[in-house]
Amino acid sequence: MCGIVGYVGREECVALLLKGLERLEYRGYDSAGVAVIENGGISLRKAKGRLANLQEEIASNPLKGVTGIGHTRWATHGEPSFINAHPHVDVHGRLAIVHNGIIENYYSLRKSLEQKGIVFASETDTEVIAQLLGYYYDGDMLTTLYRVLPMLEGSFALGVLDASCPETLYCTRKGNPLIVGKGETGSFIASDIPAILEYTRDIFFLDDYDIAVLSPDSIRFYDEMGNELHKESTFIDWDMEAAEKDGFPHFMLKEIHQQPKVIRDTLNHYVNMETLEIRRETMPFTQEQAKALNKIMLLGCGTAYHAGLAGKSLLESLARIRTAADVASEYRYRDPIIDQDEAFIVISQSGETADTIAAMRLAKANGNRVVALCNVIGSTIAREADTVMYTLAGPEIAVASTKAYVAQLLLFELIALDTAHLRGYLSDQQLKEALQALDELPSKAEAVIQAKEKIQYFASQNRNCKNVFFIGRLLDQYLSMEAALKLKEISYIHSDPYAAGELKHGTIALIEEGTLVVAMATQKKVLGKLISNIEEVKVRGAKVIAVASNPPKMLSELAQILEIPETPDMMAPLLAIIPMQLFAYYMALQKGCDIDKPRNLAKSVTVE
Repeated sequence: MCGIVGYVGREECVALLLKGLERLEYRGYDSAGVAVIENGGISLRKAKGRLANLQEEIASNPLKGVTGIGHTRWATHGEPSFINAHPHVDVHGRLAIVHNGIIENYYSLRKSLEQKGIVFASETDTEVIAQLLGYYYDGDMLTTLYRVLPMLEGSFALGVLDASCPETLYCTRKGNPLIVGKGETGSFIASDIPAILEYTRDIFFLDDYDIAVLSPDSIRFYDEMGNELHKESTFIDWDMEAAEKDGFPHFMLKEIHQQPKVIRDTLNHYVNMETLEIRRETMPFTQEQAKALNKIMLLGCGTAYHAGLAGKSLLESLARIRTAADVASEYRYRDPIIDQDEAFIVISQSGETADTIAAMRLAKANGNRVVALCNVIGSTIAREADTVMYTLAGPEIAVASTKAYVAQLLLFELIALDTAHLRGYLSDQQLKEALQALDELPSKAEAVIQAKEKIQYFASQNRNCKNVFFIGRLLDQYLSMEAALKLKEISYIHSDPYAAGELKHGTIALIEEGTLVVAMATQKKVLGKLISNIEEVKVRGAKVIAVASNPPKMLSELAQILEIPETPDMMAPLLAIIPMQLFAYYMALQKGCDIDKPRNLAKSVTVE
């Protein structure tokens, strides 16, 4: 959600802060600001709207200093405005903070402070923290933090400036991500790795209630009891160019084009492609564990949940294990029955999805084993899960997930194949044949991308449509959910997915002349049934686009075809989602939408 960046060092900090905030724009925001220690005090610059507005404000009213914090705000308490933008200062103007998270008891804390004569300038929960720190400040920010933090209910990641300590930056967290890094010219804090990747590859991850005290030449860590900690850094081997557009007009288009490489890199990590053997040490289950599996619960949010639904189908059909998939934000609250022998797989691109973290902790508190599919090394989910399988997609900057989703699907393919083999449902030869088919996916994915002109043409034909319905059966049903999400989140076109067999149970009443229906038609076992569903909407005036491989003549007569290369049904979603990603992209482009940063959305949903 909100983006935080901070620096203390020997260089002028404003340019560093602005560059860091630019690399956090994908998280979503509605205002931005910076605070710098300047001439013994705190200097603020803030602006509503895009970061360019803040840059213009700073160009008109420059700042100078070597210690500062910056923030991009996503409004939760208080409307998007100059007053509510971060950073916030206390009434004395001697300290400033930036905050990501939600303080649940802010109202009672605010009323208590107002009774003590504190006058608030904003409507935010964040200012409550600033005023608490200012009210209880005893000349030592570290001891003040220890006094104030226990008062806060909810989640937070904080960066704090104290004007009396111009070469010190403080930060802490609970429930929201915050990283610390040491560069050649100083020390950094940030919400996410891309913000500071240009300056350091050695990253420290804070645990809940850890406090970091940063100076130009050192970083000290303390636990919630005040004990100094020794922390080891994690080396991040992401290519800096991965956070650049590399000539593409948008990160989303770049990341779609990266998918063949992501598939290849992920396969090479988990499979010896020369011998067609799965690397046993990379898999989540031993043979003994696989044979003992009775139930698996898959948990995620948004796109990750859609990947989990596909994983459910694969694990049940291949490995013959009872598998369920649920939305993490619902699972954690509905008092679920958890079997002692139930295994969990949680899915999160960022590794910081708040609801998924909470659901994972519920499972771990019950003593259950948790496997994580995650894209970010050192993230909360990666650190807390019992086993981690990384998706190796590299930084995904666009808000709409593309390459991370494909990597998640691929990991579920591998988990299902490996577990089926360990449980005796796949022979050695069948496993090798499946891995050989996976080995062909990168080139096939590239072929789909190279046919994007046809997809662009279909988008131009349908750019004025108001409603789109996606239908499919079996794996295609779950693929339809992801395709619909991609279209609605970046083009703002109302789109809904349905199991094709459910059309006649109500949805078909919405089909009228000119309605656009997109049929995912990759599952040959039920293709005849799907064609019947297409006929039902066609006779009611619908326009139909179908995604299929080697489409039969009847399908070609009913629908405009987006053809994908032939591949086994269980692997088809890895290819079939690509034309849908491109379709969503070109629809949004036709409408002039902000593709990488769609309205009201954030890349990493770190609040509940």
